[in-house]
Amino acid sequence: MLGAEVDHKREGRLERRVQKSGLLERKTLEAFDWNFQPTLDKTHILDLAGLDFVRRRDDLLFTGKSGTGKSHILKAFALRACEQEISVRFARCVDLLDDLHAGLADGTYPRRLKAWARPDLLVIDDVGLGQLRKRDDEPTAAHALFNLLDRRHGKLSTAITSNIRLKDWGRYLGDPTITSAILDRLAMHAIRVNIDGPSYRQHIAKERARERGEAEQEVDEETS
Repeated sequence: MLGAEVDHKREGRLERRVQKSGLLERKTLEAFDWNFQPTLDKTHILDLAGLDFVRRRDDLLFTGKSGTGKSHILKAFALRACEQEISVRFARCVDLLDDLHAGLADGTYPRRLKAWARPDLLVIDDVGLGQLRKRDDEPTAAHALFNLLDRRHGKLSTAITSNIRLKDWGRYLGDPTITSAILDRLAMHAIRVNIDGPSYRQHIAKERARERGEAEQEVDEETS
């Protein structure tokens, strides 16, 4: 009975950490299709999954085309961090920056910036996807991201996925000069993983289309 109660409390704490982290999907490395990305170093990824990089306060940067598994892997890392009682927050880049910009409008920017800067592991997903809000009377997205990463650099771990080349970050974030400072503090010194492979989502879509086509063909043959 005591063992069951302990397990129940542990599961409750894990559930609260996951909810607080912002993870909307619970991805695992066990569910990752390693055979689909043969160029990916599985041993290296599983070593990173031990989360020693968080304890060393190192940063991660995963790059590659959309659908190659970058987000899946970092979501799995974030879930493992929750399981190991490591504080973690997960957000798409566009959502994080929208939240900081909202703070400029209502005077809560310092509090929001402090909250994003606090967790032991911050996962910023999909730099390059989603349209960032741009107004002439507000700082660029690059300024907001720089302020956040500058607070964390060397003190806490930040893991980022990006679907665009690093040289295109400046155009996306709205300020090439500030973006260079971001890359100097983060990308050029982070643990880098580039996934050079096909899109798993496109693969699944083609497989489903093929299965539908075969099913429709079978129906046609049965009714002919």
